[in-house]
Formats: sequence, C-alpha cells, structure tokens
Amino acid sequence: MDFQAYRAGAEAFVGELGLEYYRHYAGHTDELEIEAVYERHDGLFARSFVEELRHAHEDARAEGLGGEQARRHRCLLEFCLEGHLGQATRSLDAELARREARLRLDVDHEGVGFRESLILQANEPDGARRARLEAARLHAVEEHLNPLHTEALELTHSVARELGWASYRALWEDVKAIDFSALQRQTAAFLAATERSYPAVVDPALRFTCDVGLNEARRSDLPRFFRLAQADAVFPAHRLVASFRETMAGLGIHLDAQRNVILDLERRATKSPRAFCAPVRVPDEVYLVVPRLGGRDDYVALFHEGGHTQHYAWVAPDLPFEFRHLGDNSVTEGFAFLFDRLLENPEWLRRRLGVDGEGLAAHLRAQRMVLLRRYAAKFAYELELHGDVALPPSVQADSYAAHLSAAVGLSWPRATFLADLDRGFYSANYLRAWTLETHVRTALRSRFGPAWFDEPAAGELLRSHWRQGQRLDADELVDQLTGGELDFSTMVADVGLVAA
Repeated sequence: MDFQAYRAGAEAFVGELGLEYYRHYAGHTDELEIEAVYERHDGLFARSFVEELRHAHEDARAEGLGGEQARRHRCLLEFCLEGHLGQATRSLDAELARREARLRLDVDHEGVGFRESLILQANEPDGARRARLEAARLHAVEEHLNPLHTEALELTHSVARELGWASYRALWEDVKAIDFSALQRQTAAFLAATERSYPAVVDPALRFTCDVGLNEARRSDLPRFFRLAQADAVFPAHRLVASFRETMAGLGIHLDAQRNVILDLERRATKSPRAFCAPVRVPDEVYLVVPRLGGRDDYVALFHEGGHTQHYAWVAPDLPFEFRHLGDNSVTEGFAFLFDRLLENPEWLRRRLGVDGEGLAAHLRAQRMVLLRRYAAKFAYELELHGDVALPPSVQADSYAAHLSAAVGLSWPRATFLADLDRGFYSANYLRAWTLETHVRTALRSRFGPAWFDEPAAGELLRSHWRQGQRLDADELVDQLTGGELDFSTMVADVGLVAA
C-alpha cells in the first residue's frame, strides 16, 4: 500500500467534505452535495484499504510495536472506516440533510422551519407552546426522518459485521482503543454518586428558568432551561465577539490577525441550530460557525467552537496529515470545553462582562449535572444499541427513553432514539473530553491563577499542546500535563459533590 499517496488523497477528501458541510450547515446552500465528494474520492474507502490498514494496525499491536508509525496507521484505519461507513450511507445522509432543511412544521397555524424550531423553543417563555413546538418536531422526526435513520443504522451494523467485527460496538472499541466497558463503569459510578443530590440541585434551577419544578417539568422545557434567558442582561449581544477577542488577546492570540480563521456569525433561516467548527484545511482554513440563539447560548457556542478553532489553527503545519486532522477527538473537545467553561468563571465574568458571576453558579452547576448525567445515560444506551444482539426498533426506543428518563428525571420522548445518536461512538469522546478539561483547567489555575485567561504564558502553554494536533490521545495528554489518569467518576467532585 502506498501510504504517502493514500494520505494525500485523504487530505484532499477531508478538505472538500469539510467545505461542503460548512456551506450547507451554515445555510449557504440548500443541498448537501456529499455524494459528489465521495464519488470523486471513491477509491479511498475501498474494502481492500480497510483490510490492509486493519492488518497493519493488528500486526503492530500483536508485535507490541509503538511509535509514530503505529499511531499513524491507527489514525488512518479510523479515517478509512469512517469513510467506508459514510460511503455506504451517503445517499441516506444527503436525503436526511435535505429533509431537515426543507421540513416545515405547523405550530399554532404558523409555519416553522424544522431546524429553526429548536431556537424558537429555547426562546419561548410559554411552557405550553414549547411543548407544542417539540411535539411538532418529534412528529416530523418519526414520520420523515426515522425511516432513513433506521435504514442507515441497519446498514452500518451490517457493514461492520461484513468487515469481520462482531458488532458496530466491537469495531469502534477496537479502532478507537478505548475500553468502553471501563468507561461505562465510570459513568455508572457517576450516575450512582449524583443520584441522591440531583433533584435538589436541578429543581430550583428549573423553577427559576421555566417556572416548573422537576416533578412537573417536561422534556420540552430543557432548551429553555439551558437557554437561561434570565441572564441575557449579563451576556449582552454587543459584547459577544468582543469578549472572545479580548480573551484570545489575554492569551497572546490576536484573532483579527489570524487569516486562517473565518468567523461566520450571521443569521440564516436554514443555518443549523448547532454551532460547529469546520477545519477544512488544518491549520490554513478553519471556519467557526455559530447560530444566534441569544444571550448566554451564543457565548457558550462561540467559546466552545472557538476552542476547537484555536486548537486547529495552531497545529504545526509540518505535522503529518494524521495528527493535524485525525486522532482522538477527545482532545479537541477537551480544549473546546475549557473555553466554554470560562463562562462559569467569576473572574472572567468580572473582567470581560463587568458582572458578579456568583449568582449564576447554582444554575450553571445544575446545567452541568443534567448534561453529564444525560450523556452517561446516552452512552449506556448506545452500548446496548450497537452490541452483538440486534434489537427491534420498538425495544431500542423503549431502552433509549428509559435510560434518559431515569438519568434526567423527566419523561424522555422515544422519537429521537436514533436522531440523538453521534456516529462512531462520539459520545465516548465527549465523556473523556469533559474529564480531560478538568485536568487542563486545574493545571492552568495551579500555574497561573483563576485569571489564567489573561496570562500570555498560559496561552503559550496551550499553544505548545495545540501544535501537537492530536498526536497524543487524551490519556497521554493528561499524563504529560499532570501525571494523572482519565476517570469519569472523578467528575463527581467537579459538580461540587464528594464521591461516596
């Protein structure tokens, strides 16, 4: 296998696909033309390449080989598998994107865009209308999207088995080199340790934002809960981009001088409600796309995706393709969480927004508890869904609703049991990233104090890690920074509780 030629083709594909995703989900184009991208690079994801890369990966592991070559082979295998699976579902993915962009909901005799409906729901003060918006969206998911999601799921499971893995779960556990069972034990420990305190932490925050307690709240209230409209005055729109620029400047990074970073903050009706970073050519062309929900949500989105953007923008240009674009995404997610958590830092709030953030602490703690417990439950569900035994759709939906309802304390709808999935077990990357972020933040505070974001030396420390791209995985990065280990159950302390 000509690895050099393969890497060149892979980098070209990643750039074209990233640009296509940017254009569509930023609302510039109605169609997601990914099928054409795959057709232009059809040979990259041939089964023969999957098998060759898998053999190279397994041979290196069997012989106990380490080093850069083994890392690069594993990164390429993961890339090739993602592409092989994506190639199998590309027409379904394109049709899903097309339907999402075009779907219109009828809510109170008013036409509402499918993607736009979540933004309207988060901004809606009337709980009954929030419920109607969600009901209309869930109906559309069941009627128009779930048949495609089901077909895509069955197809990816079938392809995983055809490639020789026992299941989709076994494939990704092998290729990501993450012990999913160990991670599940850690997340289960977190759920158990926070179970008793959860209602007392979350109930007051729900009452404050949604005028209902945990026992009366509905799943449709959560976008409003996370929106935290009551804090809009604390997070004014005119300070959004300025506060990000100033934060970067405090770290010695001048955003306006970064010609490789393109900010997209404009409102568009078909723009995805989910903010994203599109690293088209790392580090030379990185897009930062943020929808405008209003208030703190805009800040969280900008700072989170800004963390991704800075990570990619500072990657050393002479690194191999594998380490600039591929690797353990827990690392880039960890840096993204590092920056969005600044919005909980009282010193950052005082310096950048001129407010006392202590009053927000209880609510932000509640939001964090809901988010962490939700993902812990979602990961457990995904392990079942993608395991050795194929489950009928009705059983899948019941399991999804049961896991999420128990963790979040609300009656969770069944309809999104497939739409809520992140492919390739990305939920594991998120869980590891939250743990990584606590290590990075602790190290920065220890060395530079609570206002580490205003220390150029802290920026240089971060850039020294960003330059490595994702050559190191999250476990190795934590060891390099602190000598510690990743363990999600330590997040109990991070939400202000003492582990049992």
